[in-house]
Amino acid sequence: MPAAEKVKGPASYFPSIEKTYGQPVAHWFKLLKQQKGLKHMEMVAWLKSEHGMGHGHANALVAYLRAQGEA
Repeated sequence: MPAAEKVKGPASYFPSIEKTYGQPVAHWFKLLKQQKGLKHMEMVAWLKSEHGMGHGHANALVAYLRAQGEA
C-alpha cells in the first residue's frame, strides 16, 4: 500500500485554492451553498466575477460541491 495516495479530481486543486485566495475551501463551499438555484456554470461565473477566482479553481469547487449533492 502506498504511504499516501495522490489526490485526484477537483479536490487536487484545494491546496492551491487555499494558498491563492487565503481562505479554506469550507469558506468557499459555504458561500456557494448560499447561491441556491444557480446552474454549474452560473456558480463558476459568480466566483469569478464576485471573488476574482480563476476559472479552473472556481470550476473545481463547484464540481466537487455538486458531486457531494450539496449544490
